Amino acid sequence: MATINLTAEQFKSDVFDYTTSKEWKYKDEVPAIIDFYADWCGPCKMVAPILEELSKEYEGKVKIYKVDTEVEQELSSVFGIRSIPSMLFIPVGAAQPMMQAGALSKTALKDIIEKELV
Repeated sequence: MATINLTAEQFKSDVFDYTTSKEWKYKDEVPAIIDFYADWCGPCKMVAPILEELSKEYEGKVKIYKVDTEVEQELSSVFGIRSIPSMLFIPVGAAQPMMQAGALSKTALKDIIEKELV
C-alpha cells in the first residue's frame, strides 16, 4: 500500500471531523502518520521516498497519509502548520496525536512508529 493523498473532506470522514467535535477522537482502528508537505519543499522531497518505503513495510499496521499544504489550506490552518515538512503521528484510542516538525530520518520515523504507534 502506498501513501494516501488526503483532502480535508477525507480527513473529516476517515480521521477526525474537527467541524463537529472539539475533543479529539480518531475514527480508524489502525494508527496513522499524516505528512504535511508542499511540492516545492526540498526536505519534503527527501522524506517522501522514506514514507513510501515505510507504507509498504508497515502495510496493515500504520496508514501513511500526505496532505499538500498548498491545496489543503484549511487542514494546514486547523493544525497550525507553520513549517514543512510537519508530521502528525496518530495513535489508536484516546491518546492525543503528536506533531513533529522537520524532516525525520527513516531511523527516527521507525523509532516513533515502534514506540508510539504499533
